[in-house]
Amino acid sequence: MPEIPEVVERAAAQLDPRGVTRRRLLAGTGLASASLAATGLLSACSQDDTKTSSDAIGNFPKTPNWKFVFVNHVTTNPFFTPTQYGAEDACKLLGCSYQWTGSQNSVVAEMVNATNTAISGKADGLAIAVVDKSAFKAPVDQALNAGIPVVSYNADGARDDPGTNRLTYVGQGLFDSGYALGQRALSQVQSGDVVGFIATPGQLNIQPRIDGAQQAFKDAGGAVKFTAVATNADVTKGLSIIDAYAQGHSGLAGMLAVDAGSTQAVGQTVKKYDMRGKGLKVAGGFDLIPETLASIKSGDLDYTIDQQPYLQGFLPVLYLYLFKVSGGLISPPQTNTGLLFVTKDNVAQYQNTQTRYEGSSTDVKLVERSGPIAHA
Repeated sequence: MPEIPEVVERAAAQLDPRGVTRRRLLAGTGLASASLAATGLLSACSQDDTKTSSDAIGNFPKTPNWKFVFVNHVTTNPFFTPTQYGAEDACKLLGCSYQWTGSQNSVVAEMVNATNTAISGKADGLAIAVVDKSAFKAPVDQALNAGIPVVSYNADGARDDPGTNRLTYVGQGLFDSGYALGQRALSQVQSGDVVGFIATPGQLNIQPRIDGAQQAFKDAGGAVKFTAVATNADVTKGLSIIDAYAQGHSGLAGMLAVDAGSTQAVGQTVKKYDMRGKGLKVAGGFDLIPETLASIKSGDLDYTIDQQPYLQGFLPVLYLYLFKVSGGLISPPQTNTGLLFVTKDNVAQYQNTQTRYEGSSTDVKLVERSGPIAHA
């Protein structure tokens, strides 16, 4: 019998040991899916535990048992595992708690309902992934009118319209990161056809990226023909679309993607059809899932972009706490969580180091490093 992952054991321990749900979790059809389900279960259960202000490590005054609510668009997506660890670690540091809620499948109405529930439940602060530039305006105003501080994270409406009166945004500069994706591609390809794949066109956590990439090629003068193509939020369906596109468009100079699933699929497709041997000059995308890192190591992808998801959980908790503890005098700053290219030169560190900060381990541990720090 395969070894039960720690996250599954932790989740099972919170269930009635006599219950069929626990048995199914431990003996499910696949440990990968069980681990994903367990992660979602833990976020729903354990993070509701009440913390007291005496749990705080910092030199802060005694406070009420503040609870902050994160509203997310894909609550069980493994990309946000380090985000939840970040929120958990900040809460442990400050003596507060958080709840992880929203929608599993980017259903905006479900996210709005979760936001309204948090407001009516008198949450002490809200962090919302604003993936729609109009749907969250009224709920955020309602929260602010009720004295509940609100920040956005990961997504912040449209480039020219954040869509809410939130106090600040914590996350990557999405248009700028897409522009950087395109610019880096232009260092390897100066002409020909380049395709950019996007799982959910119009969704404001990734649409600005594809817009930025397109702008980069436009600014370069038009020698490269850039085409945006929709894939699918379902990774399997998205892979089929990318596979078919590659077969129908021989001689591509570049293949890019602006979401984790499409990036993974680009790497798999490049390898499947040996596209490096057929004139493909550049392939790249976003995020740090293991398949993508493996494709970078093998050379099927040139690069991927890290957007620091851990900070997108840690900093909202910190900012909401500081706003509350200072009576609003410490207004949270706009924070770009960064843009780091992961290439063949530095991918080994990501593959060989298992940490909470990248979501690859539950362990709380010091990650030792040595040697020079890369710089320009």
